[in-house]
Amino acid sequence: MKLIIINGPNLNLLGIREKSIYGEKSFEEYFKTLQKRYPNIELEYFQSNVEGELINKLHEVGFTFDAIILNAGGYTHTSIAIADAIAAIKTPVIEVHISNIHAREEYRHHSLTANKCRGVITGFGLDSYRLAIESLIEFI
Repeated sequence: MKLIIINGPNLNLLGIREKSIYGEKSFEEYFKTLQKRYPNIELEYFQSNVEGELINKLHEVGFTFDAIILNAGGYTHTSIAIADAIAAIKTPVIEVHISNIHAREEYRHHSLTANKCRGVITGFGLDSYRLAIESLIEFI
C-alpha cells in the first residue's frame, strides 16, 4: 500500500506550539514511529503552510497513491478549494485532527472538507494518524 500523510498550516510546529493541545512530539518524530510500526506500507509525508501547495500535492498523488491522510489544519474550516481538490481525485482521503475540533472554538466545529472524505478521525492526539492508517488497512 502506498500512503501519504499531508499536513497543512502550522503543523510543522508540532512539539513547539500549544503543547497542551498538540503534545510535545514533533510530527517528524511521530512519522518515524509510524514507519517502524507499518514496514509493509510505503509511507510518505508532506507538509505546507500554503493552500495552493496542498492542492497541488493532492492533484499530484490523487490518482496514483492508494490512500491519503489529510490534516488540513485551519484550512479545514475555510477552504472550498481544498474540498474541491479532494472531490476531483480518485484516491480515498481520511481527514484527521489531533485535537477534538468539536470541543474547541465554534468556528472549528464545521469542516468544509469532511463531506468529500471517506471519514474523519478527530481528537485522539497524534494517534489520530495511526487510527486513520488502521481504517485504511481494513478499507483497502
